[in-house]
Amino acid sequence: MHMRVMRALVLCAVVTISGHAVRAANGNPDAIVGIWVTEGGKSHVEIALRNGQYEGHIVWLKEPDYPADDQQGMAGKSKVDRENPEIALRTRPIIGLPLLSGFRYAGDNVWSDGSIYDPESGKTYHCKMTLMKNGDLKVRGYIGFSLFGRTTVWSRLPATPPT
Repeated sequence: MHMRVMRALVLCAVVTISGHAVRAANGNPDAIVGIWVTEGGKSHVEIALRNGQYEGHIVWLKEPDYPADDQQGMAGKSKVDRENPEIALRTRPIIGLPLLSGFRYAGDNVWSDGSIYDPESGKTYHCKMTLMKNGDLKVRGYIGFSLFGRTTVWSRLPATPPT
């Protein structure tokens, strides 16, 4: 009797471990780590794992300075987080700005429980990201439930060959 129980326990352990291995092979939690080009190519966002959560910050802007016709008198100056609701943060440079925070891998190529900051409005939204089969990253920012929100698609920055 004791041997049957041991065999059953070993079989359960093997099945459980095999199931975890299959799930891990289907989705890599670190698959979003790297630099992404936002829709329209306006910026590049670097996503990294820090303290058990995935976060991202802006590392490049197509237009890093305010245009000559800037309505707030900042023509030619480097862009800052001037729409931030916290006055003390309005002088933060956009390059280096934290954009994504708090994401955890949920399985099935989905990262959830995070938030995304929109420097153009100064607002923060709930966010979910999905790595699509073609390698693009679907980023959905939303209010409350995901019914009301906006989805954008980012592409991975191609690796630059060494010169």
